[in-house]
Amino acid sequence: MSDRYIKEKGAAGFFKSLFRHQIFIPIAALLLLAIFNLIVDPSFFKITLGYSSDGYPVLSGNLMTIIDYGSELAILAIGMTLVTAASGGQDISVGAAIAISGSVVLRVLCGTDSRPEVLQAPIIVAFLISCVVAMLFGAFNGTLVAYFKIQPMVATLILFTAGRSIAAWINNNELPIVSDKTFTYFGGFIPGVPIPTPFFIALLCMAVIALALKFTNLGLYVQSVGINEKSSRLNGLNPQMIKFMTYVILGLCVAVAGFIKVSRLSSINYSVIAKDIEMDAILAVALGGNALSGGKFNMTASILGAYVIQFLTTTLYKMEVQSAALSAYKAIVVIALVVLSAPVVREKLTDLWKKITGGKAAKSQA
Repeated sequence: MSDRYIKEKGAAGFFKSLFRHQIFIPIAALLLLAIFNLIVDPSFFKITLGYSSDGYPVLSGNLMTIIDYGSELAILAIGMTLVTAASGGQDISVGAAIAISGSVVLRVLCGTDSRPEVLQAPIIVAFLISCVVAMLFGAFNGTLVAYFKIQPMVATLILFTAGRSIAAWINNNELPIVSDKTFTYFGGFIPGVPIPTPFFIALLCMAVIALALKFTNLGLYVQSVGINEKSSRLNGLNPQMIKFMTYVILGLCVAVAGFIKVSRLSSINYSVIAKDIEMDAILAVALGGNALSGGKFNMTASILGAYVIQFLTTTLYKMEVQSAALSAYKAIVVIALVVLSAPVVREKLTDLWKKITGGKAAKSQA
């Protein structure tokens, strides 16, 4: 047997394992988008150093936009991955829940005056209260799903429908504005730091979930319930409590994303804030190769999928695609990527590669 044959066999094995790896699809999608932009417009990757209105250095460019806005999506993808894995369904109310949590932040900071000259409460207090409120709404969704056995998409449809009205009611249908500049740091830039703050917040969230999955049984329990709820109960787990807990965790992720959202503008638009972000979060989970029917999950792939979705969105904006048509273009591309991530499709691609490399090896051996 020739050395060339052994090398080709090794290459075939490498690509076979690569195709089967869950993180292959988001990485491949990221590379395809990068190559596409390099061909169409290499200036897409240009990063410039400018200055903020206060004179501090800041980095700007499409890549900065991706890590900035993609970080919000990555935070949501963390909670959505756990919910999907445990319940076999998705929470479609996260956009409305972001409006609620953001409205709570502004209500606490502004008090009864929608245009206060000074903050009525410390920023950390406003954030913690919004976390409690968002987790309570997450608990509401979790109770309907876990204990009342309502299908997740139907259960979360309630908050999806009423959430933005609740957000407007919290502030008496007014649009409060925070004048304190320190509040903008969380959704913009910290003075002297040229990288967007949301990226650092996302890194902190990633570190927390990574430690939780490594040093606790959270990941094992969630996957066990998602794969077979009856078997997990026989093994001493409480499936209802685990499902409930994942929705509460998603509520916490929503609070963080909502805090970033309102910090960007120091205000809120109830009907527009986080519009359709729940779809992007679900697509990030799917693009990460996670089964939307529940079970095994890969958190790293979901987070990477979130940045791929933002990469795609930024690319479409760069191509001057109208905002009304953005969802349609995004859907076409994402559907193709999700189909490619299906196990049966990956198996077919692996077999095809095996035939190609096998044929070449047979010829070289002859």
